[in-house]
Amino acid sequence: MDKLLFVINPKAGKITIKDDLFNIIEIFSKAGYRVEVYPTKGPGDAEKYIEKSGRKYDLIVCAGGDGTLDNTVTGILKLEKKIHTRIPVGYIPCGTTNDLARSLKISRNPVDAALGIVNGDACEMDIGSLGEKFFVYVAAFGVFTDVSYNTSQKLKNILGHSAYVLEAFKNITNMKTYNINAEFDDKTVTGEYIYGQISNSLSVGGFRAIGTKHMSFCDGKFECLLIRKPQNPAELSRILYSIVTNEMDDELIFYEKAKRIVIESDVEIPWALDGEYGGEYLKSEIINNQKAFSIMLWDKSTYNSGKTEDES
Repeated sequence: MDKLLFVINPKAGKITIKDDLFNIIEIFSKAGYRVEVYPTKGPGDAEKYIEKSGRKYDLIVCAGGDGTLDNTVTGILKLEKKIHTRIPVGYIPCGTTNDLARSLKISRNPVDAALGIVNGDACEMDIGSLGEKFFVYVAAFGVFTDVSYNTSQKLKNILGHSAYVLEAFKNITNMKTYNINAEFDDKTVTGEYIYGQISNSLSVGGFRAIGTKHMSFCDGKFECLLIRKPQNPAELSRILYSIVTNEMDDELIFYEKAKRIVIESDVEIPWALDGEYGGEYLKSEIINNQKAFSIMLWDKSTYNSGKTEDES
């Protein structure tokens, strides 16, 4: 009988799986898995446990938010370097925004998500690395990027995505800028920017990401954005309009697809990786590791098409 490790973050998001836990375990059991449940004890715990003990499992499923998924996949990647065997991951989204679940059409109903895992197929996905750290779907710096890890978990659990919006408005009048030199494969740009985003997702921060029209989850390249410093309220209004409408403003927003990104600044840039604090760097090198992990998907329409839901 195959073995399944079920990692649960008991503090994640508004959605709780407590009432569905028996049904979920029954679904896994009927699919032929012997299930071990592991509730996480704090930040980074899933990664440490999986790296240490994950080799005995054939499938690892996590229930939580984007940070829990990031932590789980990081643990699996570190383990796979030692055992040279791929272990697929299943995802039951229980967080506040669940960006990757939105992008991959993973059900936000925990029981349906569990059914999708056991009936789905392992689909290979790209993953990013910044130094020694991995991220599943987005690395970002600048305005708004500290919202996720600075917003209290209690407030996120009560208000959901609205908690992020309320926190983000506090940052609009206090925008820090960065003078950067950035390389996107063979293209170089310089200038003063308020925001940078390296993503492999159709959704970022609960909104449809800009520049995803031709994205793919496994093409070996990221969708890269830089937003220039607005010179006046009219330009700020144009930037906000682009974010809300998903319309690219080429004068204020730089867009490029790239496998390797190097960003240098005269001050340390703090990064957010999948919504969690990812460290500060004077020089940041981000690499797309093509098809580096496998995720179980039932509905593969978005994965296969590489299009937004509106275009599918």
